[in-house]
This record gives sequence, structure tokens and C-alpha cells, in this order.
Amino acid sequence: MNAVPHRNGPSAVLRRNGLGLVAWLAGVVFFLPIAWMALTSFHSEADAATNPPSFTASLTLNGYREFFGSGGGASPWPALINSTVASVVSTLCVLLLALPAAYALSIRPVKKWTDVLFFFLSTKMLPVVSGLLPIYLFAKNTGMLDNIWLLVILYTSMNLPIAVWMMQSFLAEVPVAVIEAARVDGARLPTILARVVAPIALPGIAATALICFIFSWNELLFARVLTGVVAETAPVFLTGFITSQGLFLAKVCAASLVISLPVLAAGFAAQDKLVQGLSLGAVK
Repeated sequence: MNAVPHRNGPSAVLRRNGLGLVAWLAGVVFFLPIAWMALTSFHSEADAATNPPSFTASLTLNGYREFFGSGGGASPWPALINSTVASVVSTLCVLLLALPAAYALSIRPVKKWTDVLFFFLSTKMLPVVSGLLPIYLFAKNTGMLDNIWLLVILYTSMNLPIAVWMMQSFLAEVPVAVIEAARVDGARLPTILARVVAPIALPGIAATALICFIFSWNELLFARVLTGVVAETAPVFLTGFITSQGLFLAKVCAASLVISLPVLAAGFAAQDKLVQGLSLGAVK
């Protein structure tokens, strides 16, 4: 009989160490642009524009001061508030709509439910720009241009298909016996969803919410075309730093870092739920 290689042998250890090294290198490669952006944001405009860049340049907070309007520029707070409202409210609406839809497709599946899921995903294959003109005309005729609630409706409809698709796989892991027991005790569907299904599928719901929040926060095309001054979002505000006078690199890096902080903070706070949710159903 041939000897079976030991799992903790030298070759296995070297393989694990090699994979770990590759993972660390990949992490460093992805982190370097963010670190470079953060360092540049603390430089003056003259030092930020040098080529090759100077690592020993003096640090300053002028980029952040100018971003927050200390130099007489526009304040970023209305744009940040608009992005927060649009992202948070649309994410909550998506969860409220996606949870019962995913329940119907997983716990009590309809006929040809795979076709239904494929239809949901097919809506994401449509180029976003192809729907820009009709949505713009609709917003113009209904007086909803430069209205934050129009973005809430758009972000909800854009993120709902991917949310239903994700949550269907998460809710499929909920034991049917628990739901049947709650139904025997007289619980109605809203109670079952809120007190039985939601707590069990909480990691998956958190992962879905985080992804929808990120998609909404980063959306630029519709926000750029459909908003003006009142409903301007943070990504649109960021594009205002690229002017005909040139690119103010330090201020752009400072603005990019500040606007990225909510997404980074949300991802860091929900990282355990995200990993747990995305791995549901991966191991049987």
C-alpha cells in the first residue's frame, strides 16, 4: 500500500506558508493605493504634485481644511447628509421588500423559482445608461429632479434584485421545522419573519445590507444627472474638485478619504457578519 502523505508534513506546511504569503502580498497590493491616498492627503498641493513623489515632505491638514470649506469653498455636509439618507433609507427599503420575497422563494418556493431568480438577476445586466434618459424625462415631468427621494426610489429598485438573490440562499438555510413550530403556536407571517427567520438569517441580512449600502453610497451616474444643488450626493460633490483650473491632488485625496470612511467603517463593523453571511451554504 502507498503511504498517505501526512497533513502536517513539510510539504503541507510549505504549501500553507506559501498561500499565506500570497494572501499577505495580495492584501498589501490592494492596501497600497489607499495608504498612498491617505499620505498624499496630508501633503501640500506643491508636494503632492511632485514627480517622483516625496516621502519626506512635511505634513499638513490644509487639504482637509479646504475640503470642509475653511477656505471659503462649499461645505460638504449637505452632500454627505444626502448620501447618508439615500443609502440608509434605500437599504432599509430593500431589506423590507427582499425578506418576504426571499422567504417565498426559499421557504415556500413558487413554481419555477429558479426562473424568477434569473429574471431578478437579468435586470442587473441592463446597462445603467440605457435607462438614464427615460428616468430623466420621468423625473422632469413629475417635478422630482434634484430630489433626494427620487434617488431613494432608484437605489431601492436597483439593489432589490441582488438582495433577493442573496437572501434567498441565506433563508434556504433556515430549518423548516422551526418555522412550522412557530406556525403551530399561532404565529402569523409577519411575526415569523421578524422573530424567527430574521434572527437566524441575521448574518446573511447583514451582508446583504452592507453590499446594498456600498452600492448606494458609491453610485454616481444617476446622482450626477438627476441632482443639482439640493440633492447633491458625496460622489457628485467629489467630482467638483476636478476643474478647468487643474486637479488639486491633496484636496481630492482628502475628500476621497473622508467620503470613503463611512463605507470602511460599515465594513469594519460588520466584517464578522459579512464573512459569516457570505459563507452560508458553502459547506454542507
